[in-house]
Amino acid sequence: MDNFDELFPENCFLPCIGETEPKQQPVRHHKDLETLLAELEVIKNNIEEIKAREWHLAKLMQFHKAGFVK
Repeated sequence: MDNFDELFPENCFLPCIGETEPKQQPVRHHKDLETLLAELEVIKNNIEEIKAREWHLAKLMQFHKAGFVK
């Protein structure tokens, strides 16, 4: 879509329709070590919680497959 003159010979669009504004690079914010370690601890806790739920669901599935749950 680089050549609008070939695609639209009647120039029914404004000339600026093919132009795009340059994208700005996102500004990076560097975090200090304490913040990163705190975030890592939250992630670890979330993983442990998910593992516990997974184990619990696996046990429920075993009961269900064994016919203990109606």
